[in-house]
Amino acid sequence: MTTAFVLDNETILCRYTAKGWWPLQVSLSAIENNIVEQGVAEEDLSDDMYQVGRVKLLASLAASHWKPDESQAFATHQEPTNNDDVPVNNAITYHYAQTHGIATPELTKNSHELATLLSSSEHTENVDFITYRQLITQLPAALSTQLSQAIQLLRWQADTQFCSRCSASVTTTKFGERAMVCPVCRLRQYPRVQPCVITAITRPNPQTGEMQILLAHHHRYGQPSTQLLYGLIAGFVEVGESLEHAVVREVEEEVGIRLTDIRYVSSQPWPFPSNLMLGFRASYASGEIVIQEDELSHADFFDISNLPKIPFKGSIAYDLIAQIAHEQGIIL
Repeated sequence: MTTAFVLDNETILCRYTAKGWWPLQVSLSAIENNIVEQGVAEEDLSDDMYQVGRVKLLASLAASHWKPDESQAFATHQEPTNNDDVPVNNAITYHYAQTHGIATPELTKNSHELATLLSSSEHTENVDFITYRQLITQLPAALSTQLSQAIQLLRWQADTQFCSRCSASVTTTKFGERAMVCPVCRLRQYPRVQPCVITAITRPNPQTGEMQILLAHHHRYGQPSTQLLYGLIAGFVEVGESLEHAVVREVEEEVGIRLTDIRYVSSQPWPFPSNLMLGFRASYASGEIVIQEDELSHADFFDISNLPKIPFKGSIAYDLIAQIAHEQGIIL
């Protein structure tokens, strides 16, 4: 039986369980049965199975498939123990589900308030659309990756309705290729991935020798009345530059310091809007912090044992910071 995640913009249809909110799977058997009954030709089947509002997802493997065991000591995602592969390989929009008569559970009124009042042992069967940012703090990495892919592909479909060359209406390609094709000039438009670098910069505290990490408060984090959120230095890779060059440039632009020992760590697909976050670590070399005021309101080196509020669990920023803390014997 083919199943799919259901999305509404950047939220995912979920059920509240003893483990918290968990993505629901809905059956697509009704659509598939209709296709068979209508006698759709095999060469046209892919057109029916790949429409605007429905995408096929790549099988997403858990990190345990490529990371050695010792690298998992600081991991913030708990991988599935019995089946590392996520079985769902489709995603649809809520509008697509309603249009094609796909049965979805009825949403629960005030579900967030009800779920908050219940302990994990008193879980309820509330159903609601939950934001991706909220979900990734608890989901396995493989599942988070698939949901990120679903958000990006469904948005790309919605945003790619016309040819960028001749402005004609585009259609999906045959045979399930992930592209929108122009029937007039034959231009193919593929999903775009925007590479971004994010860097954890460390140095020993000049007075105590304790390891420190450079953190900055970005204007995009807002000015909450409570504790300010501090993150790592990050930015888009420019045309014609290497990843290492992008790290050096972004750091120099935003905080005015120089680096040494730049090294790649890991990556994370990030669906806001369609980024691939490439995580690096580097050591402070020289220079005084001079912030780029249109980007940052404050930046400084913080002792690992005395960090301000940092990005949420599940983000690559948290993972990079947690890795450094783990090396210093500190568990965040």
